[in-house]
Amino acid sequence: MSDFPLWPEQASSVAWQVDALYGLLLALTLLFTVLVFGLVIVFALKYRRKSDDEVPEQIHGSIPLELAWTIIPLFMAIGVFTLGADVFFRIQRAPADPLEVYVVGKQWMWKLQHESGKREINTLHVPVGQPVRLTMTSEDVLHDFFVPAFRVKQDVIPGRYTTMWFEATKVGEYHLFCAEFCGTQHAYMVGKVIAMEPGDYHDWLSGGPMASVSMADAGKKQFTQLGCQTCHKSDSDGRGPTLIGVYNEPQKLTNGKEIMADVEYLRESILYPNAKIVDGYQPIMPGFDGQINEQSLLQLVAYIKSLNETP
Repeated sequence: MSDFPLWPEQASSVAWQVDALYGLLLALTLLFTVLVFGLVIVFALKYRRKSDDEVPEQIHGSIPLELAWTIIPLFMAIGVFTLGADVFFRIQRAPADPLEVYVVGKQWMWKLQHESGKREINTLHVPVGQPVRLTMTSEDVLHDFFVPAFRVKQDVIPGRYTTMWFEATKVGEYHLFCAEFCGTQHAYMVGKVIAMEPGDYHDWLSGGPMASVSMADAGKKQFTQLGCQTCHKSDSDGRGPTLIGVYNEPQKLTNGKEIMADVEYLRESILYPNAKIVDGYQPIMPGFDGQINEQSLLQLVAYIKSLNETP
């Protein structure tokens, strides 16, 4: 952590793919730069006017040559696009059953909480060899969660959730930055990610000061305190739709459309419940915008997600 290498080591499962794509783009850029400037120099010297009365040789073109310099770059561009799309979708789509971590960015710090309830400030402990998914939001302005060694970077936006995943492949400590200017102390919004062997991570997670309850249990407490169980019952007899098994499932709305009940939908439904009404129900739920903070929102979302695991 004491140095800032120009090219950070590869410490995640996607790092080598990102570097390979970057290297390919760099090589192609260098190739075409040398080719174009080289041809400019060659043609300038070969076809320069040698006297004032010289009539240059007329060139009428070549169909095969024109097809070649059109088709070859076209297929090269398609190849780069295909490789880039493959890397993009690998980075965007988390594997099944990742370790969940919830992140709140604020000027000028990172607040992180594990599913077990354990909290961290500007430090994130993760196990090696296990996918980790971050669900992130901001309390104030736009931030950006960036771990160079993992080759992952994601905007953290106020008023909505963004997600990012990675899988650490090497034990060690790695720089964590905010990569979006966020105010006068932006440069100090730094931290570290500590990748540990799974056994060491388990020992760390179960040792030291612990939160009294997990994220899901804290969310359940919030759910009860806000009176949500009055309408959202475990069956279909409530005045609101049941929340058991709702996460990541399509929901039919009163306007006939369907929407996936992802974390962003859950957040919006808590803050602005009348924005999207589930078919068969009335818009009677009060909104909680301004009444609960981001940490409480994340706890509620974690609880609703946990209901998918209810037998």
